[in-house]
Amino acid sequence: MDTPVCLIDTGSEGKLCVQESALQILQQIQEPVVVVAVVGLYRTGKSYLMNRLAGKQTGFALGSTIESKTKGIWMWCVSHPTKAGTTLVLLDTEGLGDVDKGDSKHDTNIFCLAVLLSSTLVYNSRGTIDNRAVEELQFVTELTECIKVKSSDEDTDDSTEFVKFFPSFIWAVRDFTLERKIDGKDATENEYLEFALKLKHGTSKKVMEFNLPRECIQKFFPSRTCFTFPFPTAPENVSRLESLDPADLSSEFLDVTDRFCKFVFHESHVKKLKDGITVNGRVLSHLVKMYVDTISSGAVPCLENAVIAMAMIENESAVKEGLQVYKSGMEKLKDSFPVEMKDVSSEHQHLSSMATQTFMKRSFRDTDGKYLKSLEEHINKLFDGYLCQNEQASKRRCEDLLSLLSEPMTEKLKQGFYAKPGGYDLFCKDLEDIVKNYNSQANKEVKAEEVLEEFLKQKSVESKAILQADKKLTEKEKIIKEETEKAALLKQEIKAKEEKQRKLEEKMEAERRSNEERMIQMKVKMDEEIRLQREEAERAMDSKLREQADLLEKGFKEKADRMSQEMEEFKRQNAEVESNRAREFAEMLENSNKRHEESMAMMMQQSKEQMEAIQRMNARSPGGCCIL
Repeated sequence: MDTPVCLIDTGSEGKLCVQESALQILQQIQEPVVVVAVVGLYRTGKSYLMNRLAGKQTGFALGSTIESKTKGIWMWCVSHPTKAGTTLVLLDTEGLGDVDKGDSKHDTNIFCLAVLLSSTLVYNSRGTIDNRAVEELQFVTELTECIKVKSSDEDTDDSTEFVKFFPSFIWAVRDFTLERKIDGKDATENEYLEFALKLKHGTSKKVMEFNLPRECIQKFFPSRTCFTFPFPTAPENVSRLESLDPADLSSEFLDVTDRFCKFVFHESHVKKLKDGITVNGRVLSHLVKMYVDTISSGAVPCLENAVIAMAMIENESAVKEGLQVYKSGMEKLKDSFPVEMKDVSSEHQHLSSMATQTFMKRSFRDTDGKYLKSLEEHINKLFDGYLCQNEQASKRRCEDLLSLLSEPMTEKLKQGFYAKPGGYDLFCKDLEDIVKNYNSQANKEVKAEEVLEEFLKQKSVESKAILQADKKLTEKEKIIKEETEKAALLKQEIKAKEEKQRKLEEKMEAERRSNEERMIQMKVKMDEEIRLQREEAERAMDSKLREQADLLEKGFKEKADRMSQEMEEFKRQNAEVESNRAREFAEMLENSNKRHEESMAMMMQQSKEQMEAIQRMNARSPGGCCIL
């Protein structure tokens, strides 16, 4: 994108609405996305920082009046400067606290969307991080009412799980003029931030009001960083940053800006959903639409519901993508029909594996295997269709070949060539030559034996007429030759059935190999999803342990003890979730294997019936055949 576009706007009735043109841009991005959103009071220079992250001097609108310039949320997608194969999505939000807004919840909704959509949240303020600055970040205290993790109808506080899904937090303090000192000692920017967020001891209402926003910031954003920006130039020029030449900006300001950008580029992670699912542009577009529609309807966005809805959308698309991979490959093979059965089976197995890989790459939360089952069933149906088309092509080629080879015989029949003493032996000799030439040219055709069987049946009618009219043969010789011909037809029928049996066995082998490959891929997918889930839980637990250690260090033993209970419950819940997930995967594997076994049992029964038919026919066959 050369310039930013509006992603979320305010409609005529004051409700938030999504811009479809912006969603279409996101839907084209197949790469993972790092999403950086900036929030803060209006007229604090948020847009300037986002332009610098985009590597531009201008882009997001900057204003020099008391009116908020950015309305809604604007988006700028650029190639990530340090992470190959990743897109950096920058979200510049409407300034908070604009007096022109009528709806008091509007700012809260903008803040919540920034939290929900980003992997790094930048809070931009001016001056210092004093009590007023912390109070102005009151939106963090409302997050428990505005965002839910679980879809349970119970009115429970699940904010302890926010740490799993919330973005990392950067506090950017603009126009900072104080010396960073704590108790007379120089302090780093992060030490300055932690000092500003320090809790007070006591239980009075005033102390509780003082501590509440600080506790929320510490609890919800354990990964937090601070950057203090000095005045970029003379104070009277600050309002027109976009028009200033970089050479006019102070070296100190440029140095902090450079450090800020490098930190964001290197430390901001790819956006992930619950259970560690990676978000790309397409998934982000669905999230934007779902969250905005939910907020506009007056409901509370739920992270679990978002994952469930996303899983349905992505899994349906994953099935379509997998089928497309299979179909496009088989259509190429179809251009070469007819081919040997082993070639169709081999390509089916290869493409079936590729289709499953494509499905696995995009799918997630297919807990009952519903979508994988759908993919299997569609592929098997398509496979049967391609087998049928290959057989039809083979049948046409064999029929054409026999028609060509038997043209001289057809002409002789028309001329009455065989209607004479000894004509039957001449007919048999010509027929034998036709069969010999046919077998040498059609020996690899899947319908070779079946078509030949039908051809010989048709010729047996002419053969009988010629035999009965042949005055050279005695009645006894005619009976012997008739029996010999019946034996020949029976033998060919056996060959045709054996051909069918070979095709069925090859199909069964192809299905067996495909199922083995599918089981391996499902196991890899299961292990990967459980690993991501475990890592997510471990990161959350590490954050809680750090928070608890900090509370103990600062003398808040009672709060730290409460956290111990909270962490025990957190561990129990995570263990339960992991156990349930492993059980769901085991059931999915079992169901998939069961479907395969049922399919194989049906083919085995068919194979058994065909073998029994062949054995019965062999028992009737006297052996020997002058034609074959």
